Amino acid sequence: MLKETFGAAKPIIAMVHFPSLPGSPQYDAKRGMQWLVDSCAADIENLKAGGVDALMFGNEGDRPYLTKATLETVAAMAAAIATLKPMIDRPFGVDYLWDPSATGALGAATGAAFGREVMTGVYDSDMGLWQPDAASALRLRHNLARDDFKLLYNITAEFASPVGSRSIAQRARSAVFSALADVVVVSGPMTGEGVETSDLRAAKSAVKDTPVFANTGVTIDTVTELLSVADGCVIGTHFKRDGITWNPVDGDRVKRFMDHVRKLR
Repeated sequence: MLKETFGAAKPIIAMVHFPSLPGSPQYDAKRGMQWLVDSCAADIENLKAGGVDALMFGNEGDRPYLTKATLETVAAMAAAIATLKPMIDRPFGVDYLWDPSATGALGAATGAAFGREVMTGVYDSDMGLWQPDAASALRLRHNLARDDFKLLYNITAEFASPVGSRSIAQRARSAVFSALADVVVVSGPMTGEGVETSDLRAAKSAVKDTPVFANTGVTIDTVTELLSVADGCVIGTHFKRDGITWNPVDGDRVKRFMDHVRKLR
């Protein structure tokens, strides 16, 4: 499944971060949608040249984040992905922060192979009390005839703490057993902050037949250790110029990283 969906047995999935979309407080109306598309196009070219296995579009710039998508941001994101899709020659995914059903709808509309979201649990978060709804998202996926659209479940939500005392192993096992996760992903506390190897091990030990990915803060210095446990990685910040989330993708950083990963694989 990993090779078919993500292009490699231990895939490196690179984020394509949209700047703020229409409807978000930092959207730049003077530059408009074409600037958003051009910005992402440049990042895609650098990620492709660097040799990443798959791409994933995310609305990283839409701060403060929402737990329920708005019509204008979903429509803008779908339109931008449709415009950029002819550039893409490898598997791609989508992620609407932080709405599982919007992620599924985007996946169906754009023909994405996979999506990532916080799908399960309840959280005390920067966005308030956060209650994802995996049941609605999976019913939508089925009703849109996209049961092939793989869902990556983030069980350690960024910008949030879980309500309750279940361990990471328990959350991973439950996400697979009761919520039908295709892949479990484990994050650090924020975008760009590293995941603990011990957390990956705990999740991996709990769901031996389900892939587990490292989801935040992976760098060229940590990827050897992380890939010794994880089945893949999602990377955004480390591929940016100077390792700053909001900067453009640095093609040289991508190439150095992927050259290193190819030796590991």
